[in-house]
Amino acid sequence: MKSLNTNWITEGWVDYEYKKYILLAYLKQVSESFNSQKLYPFLSDLIYHYQNLVDFSEKKQLTANHFTKHLKKVDLEKFKMEYEKAIEEDDFMEEIDAILKFSIPKIKAALADGKTIYDFIEDNLNIEPIGIMPLITDFGYMILKNGNKTEHKVYEYEITIFEKYSEQYRSLKTKYITSYTKKLIHSYESIKINLIKQDKTMPNPATYLIHSKLQLPLRETFLPVAKRELVRYIAHNKD
Repeated sequence: MKSLNTNWITEGWVDYEYKKYILLAYLKQVSESFNSQKLYPFLSDLIYHYQNLVDFSEKKQLTANHFTKHLKKVDLEKFKMEYEKAIEEDDFMEEIDAILKFSIPKIKAALADGKTIYDFIEDNLNIEPIGIMPLITDFGYMILKNGNKTEHKVYEYEITIFEKYSEQYRSLKTKYITSYTKKLIHSYESIKINLIKQDKTMPNPATYLIHSKLQLPLRETFLPVAKRELVRYIAHNKD
């Protein structure tokens, strides 16, 4: 997998055709990954690059609007004054502008494709609490059932809150614990009892079964989507 550098648009040779080639090659990888139902890390990368380019475009326009301008013409009949820029954009900025105009819609379209796949996966995902739930659900276990696979993967999770741009966000960290095969499972409650026996520091841990009706790539799709959806589920049930 070849990622797109943070400053790909301005670093190295700034040429419209060259940057177009780089972006299209990257988006081809994205498309192939999405077609295989592998959402991450490309989906989060696309969000980052799209926001980055939109911000850059807006700041560039803001800078251009604040260039010193000279009065060019006064139309007294229409009560209108026309100005011309005292500082004109050079070839470099014209190339940047062309690259931005090409790149932003392309990345936005790829993002829309990824969002469509994410929504479809989300619609086929169920979250179910196991046993009696504790008052505190910011840490515990999640059991992943991936389609018709007989293996159930167990992860310990912990929700942390961090601040960014004066806003609070929730993040979920996971640690792989163990796996159970279907033939060894009597019930999901029995898995929870086994987990309590193995770690007595959590006498009644919050435990959730997350079942995907679709069989998904674990690392690239199921696990990251499950983490995001569990954060939303817990936050919703707290409100």
